[in-house]
Amino acid sequence: MLDNETIEGLARKLDEAQRTKSLLRAFTLEHPGLAIEDAYAIQRAWTRLQIAGGRVVRGHKIGLTSRAMQSAVGIDEPDYGVLFADMFYPEASEIPFDRFNGVRIEVELAFVLETPLAGPDCTIFDVLKATGYVTPALEILESRMHRIDPETKKTRKVMDTISDNAANAALVLGGRPFLPNQADLRWIGALLFRNGQIEETGVAAGVLNHPANGIAWLANRLALHGEHLAAGEVVLAGSFTRPVDVHKGDVIHADYRDYGSVSCRFV
Repeated sequence: MLDNETIEGLARKLDEAQRTKSLLRAFTLEHPGLAIEDAYAIQRAWTRLQIAGGRVVRGHKIGLTSRAMQSAVGIDEPDYGVLFADMFYPEASEIPFDRFNGVRIEVELAFVLETPLAGPDCTIFDVLKATGYVTPALEILESRMHRIDPETKKTRKVMDTISDNAANAALVLGGRPFLPNQADLRWIGALLFRNGQIEETGVAAGVLNHPANGIAWLANRLALHGEHLAAGEVVLAGSFTRPVDVHKGDVIHADYRDYGSVSCRFV
């Protein structure tokens, strides 16, 4: 484990990179022994800095939920990050492109909790019971670190991404909420369009066989730190498409057929 001084210092570097819109070298290049628990410790320290600066926690995100993505980065579980209130955009928003570094976007389902959810023995049934409603969502990804180091050409590792709030930057919630028992959530599919062209398609079963499984995993993972998911939290359950690169001026639209749609434009 990294010592507390190092953890706090790396969290401050992330905070500064976010405020200055600059990119850091991947932490694993300077700290090759950095472990996943170190990465979460950095993320928690960074989160404390955000809260001290006035940001308000409104939820969580889950990433790396597909088996293919986990195999690609060499882990056997998802990762997670924190959602702050200033990350949320409503349906059909015009989003300032220059707010972010290297924007990418993914298609997800967002669960809005009606009651608290806590581990260590949380199950998919507990998740469905605690959920007030589900809605289509787009997750906006960015990085405060170079994906590929300009000097060594080495790619960042999953520990870097976890440290960096699991690469989360913002989200757009759709306009058609529905109850979790109104659909077989595994079979909800989406078409992701960029400027009218289909870029990705997928079904929600790609998220750990059922999107609610990821939220049960998160509740159990948070319990290791004495934390839980609060009533009213929004939880992004994980993407069921690959991330799509976004450029200034792009219009993004995800069509969930019977379950609505969600769109935005980057200006």
